[in-house]
Amino acid sequence: LVAYVDALKAKDYETMYSKISEESKNTTTKEDFIARNKNIYEGIEASNLSINIVQVTEEGNKAQIVYSTTMQTVAGQMSFSNTANLVKNAENGYDIEWSSSLIFPELQEDYKVRVETLEGTRGRILDRNDVVLAGMQTASSIGLVPGKMGENKEEDIARIATLLDISEDTIQNALSASYVKDDTFVPLKTVQKGEQELKNQLLEISGIKIIDTTARVYPLGEASSHLLGYVQTINAEELKENANKGYTNTSVIGKTGLEKIYEDTLKATDGAEIYIVDAEGNKKKTLAKKQEQNGKDIKLTIDSTIQQKLYNQLKEDKAAAVAMNPNTGEILALVSCPTFNSNDFSLGMTTNQWNRLSQDEAKPLYNRYLQTYVPGSGFKPITGAIGLDTNAFTAEEDFGTSGTKWQASNSWRDFYVTTLTTYSGPANLQNALIYSDNIYFAKAGIKIGKQNFMNQLNALGFSKKISFEQELGMSTYSNSGSFETETQLANTGYGQGELLVNPVHMAMIYSSFANEGNMLEAYLMYKEDKTPTYYAEQVFSKETANTIKEDLIQVVENPNGTAHSAKIDGVTIAAKTGTAEIKDSKEDTEGTELGWFNAFTADKNAQNPLLIVSMVEDVKNKGGSHYVLDKIKPMFE
Repeated sequence: LVAYVDALKAKDYETMYSKISEESKNTTTKEDFIARNKNIYEGIEASNLSINIVQVTEEGNKAQIVYSTTMQTVAGQMSFSNTANLVKNAENGYDIEWSSSLIFPELQEDYKVRVETLEGTRGRILDRNDVVLAGMQTASSIGLVPGKMGENKEEDIARIATLLDISEDTIQNALSASYVKDDTFVPLKTVQKGEQELKNQLLEISGIKIIDTTARVYPLGEASSHLLGYVQTINAEELKENANKGYTNTSVIGKTGLEKIYEDTLKATDGAEIYIVDAEGNKKKTLAKKQEQNGKDIKLTIDSTIQQKLYNQLKEDKAAAVAMNPNTGEILALVSCPTFNSNDFSLGMTTNQWNRLSQDEAKPLYNRYLQTYVPGSGFKPITGAIGLDTNAFTAEEDFGTSGTKWQASNSWRDFYVTTLTTYSGPANLQNALIYSDNIYFAKAGIKIGKQNFMNQLNALGFSKKISFEQELGMSTYSNSGSFETETQLANTGYGQGELLVNPVHMAMIYSSFANEGNMLEAYLMYKEDKTPTYYAEQVFSKETANTIKEDLIQVVENPNGTAHSAKIDGVTIAAKTGTAEIKDSKEDTEGTELGWFNAFTADKNAQNPLLIVSMVEDVKNKGGSHYVLDKIKPMFE
């Protein structure tokens, strides 16, 4: 019996067969014996099998062994007692009198062992108002029943391929699979439940059948895809990396976005039941059962209405935008455009779809709000605040008129800082912000000085990893970690040079102007306690922060302000426009431009406070930053 069990553990079914009696062999062929044992033991994923012999009784040429068996299975540990009857053979050893009951005591010859997977449900991703952003929902599986197809099969297959955006070969291969019979439903593609027009067109074709199925669905589609990511079937490498975590080769796993980041929370663990059925299929006994475990929901600070609206405003552009509550740090929306649709991945991405996505020069798979960009004039309020706090200058100090072209000294040779417009008032901080005076802020950078500027930027989180649920690109002010020249310092003052800022980080810095100098920590996971958490308190003094806020209000309220067109009756907005020049080299006379519009509701008691940092690529000849302003203004209306 021990030798028989050792062979079973080694999956050596032929040796097992050699241990059974001649009489047993007369009633069970080797092929049947091997098939029955292999199908059952491997079907239940038996492992770590061991027996403990309780009693041995010998009488004449027979023996009886009472023993207990323990094994691990797909449905957890299984333990039971059994009895083996043995008979002496010609060599004076013993052979096992075999029947199906040796596998399980209750298993008769015409009974079968079944394994049923008890599917757990993946946790949902919810917005702040419990609106489902990702969840298991009913979808539509579209397929063909071969026997119901019409006479013009080739034409019908070509039409189906066009409608489903799949190749004709894909359909032909599915129909020619070995399991397919005339009445078999052959699934071709899963689509969202609501695609009624597509379904109506398909149902005009003979043989098409549409059935309900359950799938991971993302109701906002493109509007939330970079944020949420998507799930797909686990691959071999992921299965190996996540060994002993309850995954099987049919499990789904988060591949990108929050689906990946919160995989351990969202994932469900399937259960299983192993049971015996009689010849008619009636359940006779449950041998082992492991209950499924559903994944846990996660709730975000995201407002799905704001997320959708902000996406709609920017979907035609290459853009990134962050919407935050300026009083709490809650992220209300995160948008990257162009984008993809998470549903296409989770329901089944076709080759055609993947080729279009991966080869698109606009990079729809690239998450822009995680990257860093030249901030242009949107950075000027930060330079101004640093200047005030380091006592490099006062808000009222007049830097003097310099026209539209200026250099600090002849040592700059042929390099000049230029600005677009002149103005009649003093060149003080408020006017410099209202008119977006590059020369003022170049002078400000020099007045602040290399070390003070670096120290203050470091305190704001530059050259550091900002803690956030998704990994943000690191904001930096210099490729070398220092200001190498006076011109670099001057250029940084008005948001150029080697300066690169992440949009989420920029929103955090701007929050300090709305919070008397306290810089908020941005966060995505919803919490009932709205007490703000600060990245750093008093990054600017209260007086400095309020001065900058009041000046940014004038950028909108003053008729000469660069953001005056953002003025909305009944809403007080503080804002700054920015147009950053991007050039490949000093010789590049054309280049391209990034447009920025950074704005927040300045009233601390506003009913729906909002702070938005937005950036659009390639705005040259489109109106620069005003192109972005026009896109974002409706968010505050």
